Amino acid sequence: MIKSEQLVSIGKIIKPHGIRGDMSISFSVDVFDFDELPFFIIEIDGCFVPFVVEEYRSIAQTSAIIKLEGIDSDDEVRDFSGMQIFIQKEYIENIEEAEVNADFFIGYKMSEKTKGIIGVITAIDDSTDNVLFVVHENDEELLIPVSEDYILEIDHSEKVIYVDLPEGLLDL
Repeated sequence: MIKSEQLVSIGKIIKPHGIRGDMSISFSVDVFDFDELPFFIIEIDGCFVPFVVEEYRSIAQTSAIIKLEGIDSDDEVRDFSGMQIFIQKEYIENIEEAEVNADFFIGYKMSEKTKGIIGVITAIDDSTDNVLFVVHENDEELLIPVSEDYILEIDHSEKVIYVDLPEGLLDL
């Protein structure tokens, strides 16, 4: 079973392209080698479903036309319009240099410079202009701004984000 913490959103399906099941997609992350991907993953009714890509044509750096196996008409593509496209994190190249969506870090631990591990990132709150990591430790929920100003280091192999937070932020 595919779990959300194993995935990173790379973009979304925009609309049908033609009548044979092709779809326009836009990318929010472009740090993967398409030739090495066995499939794209789409969340359908709360389940992550892999789809083999029959065809892939890059249109620009942030968009492409794809044809997924088993999707053969523009009507079927319309059902997918607006859905997020995911890949497994293991297929991301050069994570340190990439501009990835904050959702990529769900499942990472957060370690504060003076307090140590403060919890695990369980969600991203992007309901306002200030995007926040939602960090849980025991029954406590902390909201930490997603800001390069606070991030000291990211250890992808251990899945830990090291931060130096302003005094008092954890007391809010």
